[in-house]
Amino acid sequence: MSISDLYSSGFRERNRDHFAAIVRVALSDGEITPEEHEFLSRLAKNLDVEPPEYEKILENPFIYPVNPPLSHEKRLERLYDIARMVYVDEIEDEPEIQIMKRLCIGLGFKTDKVDAVIQKAMDLIHEGATLDRFKDEMKYMPETHK
Repeated sequence: MSISDLYSSGFRERNRDHFAAIVRVALSDGEITPEEHEFLSRLAKNLDVEPPEYEKILENPFIYPVNPPLSHEKRLERLYDIARMVYVDEIEDEPEIQIMKRLCIGLGFKTDKVDAVIQKAMDLIHEGATLDRFKDEMKYMPETHK
């Protein structure tokens, strides 16, 4: 049995859709830089996105839905990935932040609190927060709860 046999198709779909959302952020400025490409390659491996699917997503990430995870912790993990992609891009301009807002709302964060969530997330990423620290600090923000 291979490692990929351990994961359900639903698990793979969620990872694929999450990966596509991150690619949307990377493409928000019209291109994927070498740094972004390196990050995306690592993330694809971590999310078990197969090479043919990876290429298909890079061609058109907009055909995949944003599927919000059920658990608060998983939403924070996805937010962490999205914030890191914006940071790697080194251009936190308005189009990227708008895409990040839409993705955050799609992940289930409160619409009226999404600006505060993004600000806190980006502050933590700029400070070099690990995933564990990020989740610890974000999970106590009332803005991150439904």
